[in-house]
Amino acid sequence: MIPAFRLRFPARPRLPLTEAGGPPGDPRAGRAGLPAIVAALLLAGLPLGFIAVEAVAGGLGLGLLGDGRVLQAGLNTLVTAVASTVVALVLGGGAALLAGLTDLPGRRGFAALALLPMLIPSQIAALAWGRAFDPAGPLARVLGMGGFGPNPLESAWGVWLVMGVEHMPIAFLAVIGAVTRIPAEPAEAARVAGAGPSAALAVAARPLVAPALAAAAALSLVSAAGNFGVPALLGIPGDYPVLSTLIYQRLSGFGPAALGEAAALAGLLGLGTLGLLRLQSLMAGRAARVADGGRLAPRLPLGRRRRQIAGPAWLLMIALSLLPLVALIAASLVPAPGVPLTPATASLDGYRAALDLRHGAGGAVITSAWLALVTALVSVAVALPLGLLAARGAPAARLAAGGFDLALALPGTVFAIGVILAFLPPLPGIGLTLYGTPAILLAAYLGRFPGLVLAPVRAAAERLDPAPEQAARLAGAGFPARIRVGAWPALAGPAAGGALLVLLTAFNELTLSALLWSRGAETVGVAIYARQAEGDSAGAAALSVVALAAALGLAGLAFRMIARLPGLESAFGDRP
Repeated sequence: MIPAFRLRFPARPRLPLTEAGGPPGDPRAGRAGLPAIVAALLLAGLPLGFIAVEAVAGGLGLGLLGDGRVLQAGLNTLVTAVASTVVALVLGGGAALLAGLTDLPGRRGFAALALLPMLIPSQIAALAWGRAFDPAGPLARVLGMGGFGPNPLESAWGVWLVMGVEHMPIAFLAVIGAVTRIPAEPAEAARVAGAGPSAALAVAARPLVAPALAAAAALSLVSAAGNFGVPALLGIPGDYPVLSTLIYQRLSGFGPAALGEAAALAGLLGLGTLGLLRLQSLMAGRAARVADGGRLAPRLPLGRRRRQIAGPAWLLMIALSLLPLVALIAASLVPAPGVPLTPATASLDGYRAALDLRHGAGGAVITSAWLALVTALVSVAVALPLGLLAARGAPAARLAAGGFDLALALPGTVFAIGVILAFLPPLPGIGLTLYGTPAILLAAYLGRFPGLVLAPVRAAAERLDPAPEQAARLAGAGFPARIRVGAWPALAGPAAGGALLVLLTAFNELTLSALLWSRGAETVGVAIYARQAEGDSAGAAALSVVALAAALGLAGLAFRMIARLPGLESAFGDRP
């Protein structure tokens, strides 16, 4: 076996630090980052601290394992995480191997279909799949499979399947990144030893693909453990509880009186998630590295089997990615379940209700839009100074950044319990409580989502050349001016990408909103779930289609706006 070599490059010099987090003699840098640090400690650290104290007081939920319902939900959570991960690895890993190692026709389109589930929120994906398999749905009738009876996806295996498809892009991205870097030398050595083309490529790919699959499996396990949308829409009707839905049911059924028990359950779920996060970091650390600049192994020609392999692969990917969306649109056009979709029965009443501000659904779109926009803007404002100071090694900034990272990594249900514990009592000196108001939703979003911007900003700041900022400082420029001249051109792209991710994630968010929403502050995710639970499947489907269109429209508008920001011309404009 040919040994792997790791290229080592000299690290960029960092600015020397004072305890405030800035260059020597420059306390303004630390003062400029102080609001971001305080925001992180209040919005992320305070809920995490409350949930930790309450969970420890409740024995991390271990005492609840004597409750049969809790024990069953815990086992279901574990089984669901493993089963959905297997589905994700088989589908996503297989698609990546096919697109990355062979001459499959239309590889770019094939990859786009494999990544499409990443853009669809969990609850909308579950609703779409439910409509696709609904015996009384319009798609089943068009295909000649209509009838009446329970939806087969409202079961354990339905949750596994839909969650596995939802996490398929995780495996695809991990494996496609590995198989596009396979060196040619091991494959050539295997051919010399007498192996065929397929076996030789497998020998060369195994050291890269195996760690990538392991890392993808760990990340999929973490995502599945905290998933709420799929178990809520498919598991609750099928009496298949998991810990995230059990917390929701206990808290929504008994209100703040069940907060102690919900916190203990959240501690149990959080403890398991932290273990999975540790596993994820170990798996990511095992990723194989190869020397850059070497020759890459050629693609494997499918030859005479090209049609036999490409045809079923494309059909499967189209069915997994597009069939649920077609079923969702069809379900939004019929007035009631069981009515066949024909030109005579097609109705836009669901869309009228979804866009009617007086009905509540249109108001939910507006509520989600302003929450998402404010969260994205504040996340950038917090992440820029915090990422810079954390990259320079400032202890307070690194602690604050760790709080945002942990708030993002833990399941949303767990963090929502922490937000309730932190902001249910009246605020000191004001006497007002945020619970039951839109402000608690904004506080939860601002505690959980800045990590999506902070991670790329901090990574870019660690590679930042300090020379321009040092020159600006010697010229007498203040800290904001130095950031604008020395750091903004390099950090604008990562910050803008993170803001887009926050915008799309927050707009269709359900997990936090399901526990924190109040009358007059209904979000899109809550509105979709409520209408589906009430039996208004057409209204839920129509609102889901509107939400997807609105999210894409928001993303397009934000993309056009941020492309005009200083320093982003090279990132978004025409390159020479």
